[in-house]
Amino acid sequence: MTPSLPVPVPEDRVLLEGPYSRRKELALVLRTVRDFIAGFRVLHFSGPCVTIFGSARLAETHPYYALTREVGRRVSLLGFGVLTGGGPGLMEAANRGARDAGGFSGGCNIELGHEQRPNPYLDRWITCRYFFVRKVLLFKYSYAFIAMPGGFGTLDELSEALTLVQTGKMLNFPIILMGTAYWRPLLDQIHQAVREGMVDEADLRLLLVTDDVEEVIAHLRTYAIDAFKLHPRPTPKPSRLLGERRWWQEPGRTGTGAATP
Repeated sequence: MTPSLPVPVPEDRVLLEGPYSRRKELALVLRTVRDFIAGFRVLHFSGPCVTIFGSARLAETHPYYALTREVGRRVSLLGFGVLTGGGPGLMEAANRGARDAGGFSGGCNIELGHEQRPNPYLDRWITCRYFFVRKVLLFKYSYAFIAMPGGFGTLDELSEALTLVQTGKMLNFPIILMGTAYWRPLLDQIHQAVREGMVDEADLRLLLVTDDVEEVIAHLRTYAIDAFKLHPRPTPKPSRLLGERRWWQEPGRTGTGAATP
């Protein structure tokens, strides 16, 4: 049976259907700028984050859910905010782990033809119209990227992170794959690309592949916290004029603004 696919929302089709009138093209650009500004405003006080990618389709009973929740918790205890795509499944698990530790839990949700609702463990989130806006926000605030098992969306985000670091468009932030058995076919493909000269063998240094949460934490300490001197520092001061407040000052939030072991 052919699976049903989400129907693109009209604005997506307009953006990707080729040239329109100059007025309509300008409106599309302004709509995109509005999304960027909204995202910058929402995430401005998130502090240094780690973005965690992963499948939206796995239920709480799946073993990867518990693993991802623990990764989110431990990353938060390091002092990082946890940023995800804001949806269900492993994204929810990572945000839930951050909440368990009292740290910042953020999400960049996406507007789809079928509704993807933000998960209930988010302190701050934005719902993006376009995937490219969402990816910019996920990368802008993060100093490391962890890919849990996932599908096309996770592969897209992982490839983007690798490309940005490889080409120097982004600093050499750590990129971690969790789930060695799941990622083995992809790693085989990458090694095949190395053998055929399509990927430089030195680029393999960009990846840590592991099942060990302790190894992930040690890697983040060395290649994110120490490498980029991400030790505690003052966060930007909110503007009363703009109605801003820090994430732990949101209604109903009981956190103190700092994760503690």
